[in-house]
Amino acid sequence: MATKLTASGFLFRWMGALALVLGTYNPTPYNFVAWVTDDATQGEQIPLKFLLGALMIIGYVIYFRATFESIGFIGIGLALLFFGGVVWLLIDWGFLNLEEYGTLAWVILFVLATIMAIGISWSFVRRMLSGQVDQT
Repeated sequence: MATKLTASGFLFRWMGALALVLGTYNPTPYNFVAWVTDDATQGEQIPLKFLLGALMIIGYVIYFRATFESIGFIGIGLALLFFGGVVWLLIDWGFLNLEEYGTLAWVILFVLATIMAIGISWSFVRRMLSGQVDQT
């Protein structure tokens, strides 16, 4: 297992968080929530839906537990503050238009995945900055 933070390691963790978040819900019809709640497939493939739902819950527990253990509520609040400022700046500069369908949902999903990736990677950052190792 790697003992330092690399760009590819963070990218891998971020992509995992993004796949989990976007696989659960996104503004398109291609997501777990839409599939489970679709009237056309309501009584079909229930064991598969259950299994995928259980895997998603396991993924969220892993990411959220690591995030809360490493950066806590204060770190999550600071990350939300930072990303809120970034989003506000992008809106002010005209890069984001929240009036377009689904834009706000996409922004929230990407921010959530990024915070989850930061949380699961933070122990590596803390070790680089302070030389201290987290143990739980």
